[in-house]
This record gives sequence, C-alpha cells and structure tokens, in this order.
Amino acid sequence: QVQLVESGGGLVQAGGSLRLSCAASGRTFSNYNLGWFRQAPGKERDFVAAISWSGSSTYYADSVKGRATISRDSAKNTVYLQMNSLKPEDTAVYYCAANFVYGNRDWKLWNYWGQGTQVTVSS
Repeated sequence: QVQLVESGGGLVQAGGSLRLSCAASGRTFSNYNLGWFRQAPGKERDFVAAISWSGSSTYYADSVKGRATISRDSAKNTVYLQMNSLKPEDTAVYYCAANFVYGNRDWKLWNYWGQGTQVTVSS
C-alpha cells in the first residue's frame, strides 16, 4: 500500500500558476503510475493528468492540455502538477492517486488516494 499527501493548493488569480505536490510513502514508489484528479462541488471527480511508473509517458485531459505538466521525482518520492494560465473553472479539490494500470482516466479504477488540496482561482 502507498500513502499519498498533497500540498501546494491555495487561492490564485486567473492567469496565475500553481505547483501541486504529492508525497508518497509506503511501498515502492517507482512501482506505481501516478495521477491527478479534481472535483468541483456537485460534480464528478475528473481526470487531469497521469504519469507512468517510469516517468517516460504522460497524458492529460483536454481541458488542461498545454497548461499543465505532470512530473515525478523518484529520489523524493514525489509527483508534481504544474498548472499555468489558471482559469476560474480550474477551481476544485485536487487529488493525487496511484495505481498499477497505466492509461485509466476513470477515477474508480485508481487504487490509492490522497486527502486532496483545494485550488481556488478567482476571476
């Protein structure tokens, strides 16, 4: 099992940037694919980005493509989500997740979750 703890959320103006971090502990970090999801009030949890266990492959939701970059640092057991050109519609709780199967965009297929970090983008 792996434990995930997100940080880096906050209040930012539209057009600004944030870098979210997710620190992992527990079983071998490098075995897991890692992803970011987000959930706005009253809405379904949506896929944002994911990175393979090796770090060699990434994929993004269309809504953030070109504005988001996911990366991982195995030495620090941490995955990052850099978000630029933030929009009010990016406002949500952002969750870090881990699983063994690469390519899933459905949050129900991910095994491990952090507690989430709030991102609020003001217009």
